[in-house]
Order: sequence, then C-alpha cells, then structure tokens
Amino acid sequence: MFLRKQFISVNDVVSWNLCIGCGACVPACDKRSISMTSFETSGYRPVTISSACIRCGQCLKVCPGVRVESELGYQPDPGVELLLGPSRKIMIGHASAPDIRYRGSSGGLLSALALYCLENENVDFVLQTATDPIVPWKNRTVFSRTREELLSAAGSRYVPSSPCAAFSDPEMGTGKFVFIGKPCDVAAFKQLKEIRPELAARNVLTLTFFCAGTPSERGTLDLIRSLGISCDQVDQLRYRGEGWPGNFTIRYENGSRHRSVSYQESWGFIQKYRPFRCHLCPDGLGELADISCGDAWHRHGQDENPGLSFAMVRTERGEEILKKAMACNYLELSPANSEEMIQAQGLVNRRKEIHGRILALRLLGLPHPVYPGFHLSQLWKKNTTLKNIKTVAGTIKRILKKGYLHSVSS
Repeated sequence: MFLRKQFISVNDVVSWNLCIGCGACVPACDKRSISMTSFETSGYRPVTISSACIRCGQCLKVCPGVRVESELGYQPDPGVELLLGPSRKIMIGHASAPDIRYRGSSGGLLSALALYCLENENVDFVLQTATDPIVPWKNRTVFSRTREELLSAAGSRYVPSSPCAAFSDPEMGTGKFVFIGKPCDVAAFKQLKEIRPELAARNVLTLTFFCAGTPSERGTLDLIRSLGISCDQVDQLRYRGEGWPGNFTIRYENGSRHRSVSYQESWGFIQKYRPFRCHLCPDGLGELADISCGDAWHRHGQDENPGLSFAMVRTERGEEILKKAMACNYLELSPANSEEMIQAQGLVNRRKEIHGRILALRLLGLPHPVYPGFHLSQLWKKNTTLKNIKTVAGTIKRILKKGYLHSVSS
C-alpha cells in the first residue's frame, strides 16, 4: 500500500495536512509517546516524544487520515444509498423534554438519546465535547455522569476537539459509556476498538452528527475580532442552540454586554477555516455510528418550531436503543425517508466529489487517505464531465495555493 510506505508515524500524517485531530493515536500507542497539543491555525495535533516512539505503526492503524473503512461487502442500491450510506431506518423529530430540545442545536436528539442511556441502560458516563470553562472558544472532552452535566454540553461547537484522546485518561475508569463525536472521531474510535477490544465491550452506544467540517480556532477568534470585541473580554460563547438554529452569541465584559450574529452569517465566516482533511471526508453523515443525527433543514421555519432533526439508524443496536427511548418518552419521532434527507441536506452532494479530490492528490503524487467500502467511484460517475473536471482542478488549485505540495517537514 502506498500509504504504508509513505507514513511511518502520525507525524507524517500531520506533516501532509491529513490529520483531523481526533486523538485516537494517543490511546493506540503502547509506549505512551504521543500527546495532543492545540494549535490555533489547525486544531489539536499529535506531538510525539521521539525518544519513546519505536515506529511500530500502531498509531496509523486507527488514524482516519490514513484509512476510513465502511462496510466491506455492502452493496448499496445505485440511488440514494450511495449518497447516504446504509441505514436501517430514517426518522425525524426532537427530544420530548422542552429544555433539551431548546438547548440542543436542532431538536436535542443526541442529548435525549444519551440521557436515556444514562438513566436506563446502566451507562456510567457519556464521553462528549463541551465548552472549556476557562477559554470559552475552546473545547474540552468531558465525562458527563448526570443530566445537568449532559445538558451543559448540549449544542454545536465549531472549533476543534480531540475526544478519542480521552480513552487514555485515568478518569475514564472501567465503566460503560456512550460516545458522542464527529464522524471522523467515530471512524477513529471504530478502528481503535479493533486493537482495544475492552473498549468495544464497554461501549453501549456510539452517536454522531452530520458534519461539514471543523474550522480551526483561528476562525472563531477572527470572527470575534471582526465584531469589534477583544478576545480577552469574552466570558461566554455559544455557536448555536437555544432556538433553531440559534445565533452565534458572545457575552463579554463580565457578562454585562452581549453580541449576536445569525448562524448563517457566523458559519459563512468560519467555514473558510476548515482544515484540508475536512475537504476529503467521505462520511459527513456519520454512517459508522449506531445513530447519526442532523438538521431537517427542509422543515426549518415551519410553525416556528425550536428544532427538528433526522435520526439515521445505522445498526441493530442503534435501532433497539431508539425504540426503547421512544417508548420511555425521551424522543418524539415519526418516519422519514431518504428523499427528504437529500432535499434537506446539501451536505450529501459533497460525497460525489471526494473521488475527484483524491484523484487530484494522486495526480500530484501526494499521499492520501483510502476509503474502502464507500463506493466513491460509483458516485463520481454520476457527475457530469464538466463537474468532475472542476472538482479535480479546484483541488489542485487549493493544494498549490495553500502550499500543500510538500510536507511541512520537508
């Protein structure tokens, strides 16, 4: 395999701008030679203690910058399943509890599912991402053990996180847990469980959300400054939620003042700061989780409702938990279909371009991730020739403009 020859450790993944910062390499390393460090312009990145690293390649086995594997042998129908990935059912709805629905980004489904497991499935904690209480535009990984802790982490966070690194944290203990992460985090966790089977035995449910990429910290800082606010004055920051989709809201000067801009305006600003690996993602809809959730944008603005999401049930375990959560009145859901998903989520069309973006890397002789099981070449063939030419040319242009033609270390 080209990648195995090219990459010796995660340092190589970072130097070729293919790291996504999931942190799975930290618990994968038996020598404990890797730690995660936050960089303003890129995100969380692994730093290796060279004297301890034996270049065994264990870290590369879990790295989504090297490989993300879908269901091998799965043969999707030539239509919508190619776009959406395999699912057992698609539902639409929201959390039953009004406070959870209000606090969530688009109906609170993930929070409600996690809460059900915490209160009914003998789950000890939920491993998730929350606001850093000291630096409000940063994230931290938390182990939520109560309803209050769970809800304090509700809502989207459009800055980097590194949740898989927490699997090496002693605070995690030996209890059962629910994992909530980005689709790339879930992909890394799936691969980590293959070399750490004890984690698989303890993992009750894996949840994710539809994701168009994670901007760097610099994006948020530049947005704050563009609003005429000094970053050292910021006390609280919310990206969305408390309404659908909710505003980007900053509280500053000891909470005495606040400033808000719309979700559309804030995302339009910070999405330009997404790292290169996000543009190569084949799985924005989270097909490797038990359940993935995301905005039902086609219903936005109807009845002024405070949030509505799709729930895509990917596994038998996910279907079982969802049914029980509905029966216990944690969720209010009704059947939906793939056509609604495609209507609501422009994100699904990005998947048609990934093969072309990888092709651009290959034409330039650059290393790239491999994605067995995603059937990306089949999707690529559904585009027009002009569209495919623009995809390849646009990727090459981005690589040259950003200076990605050479590794950082070269």
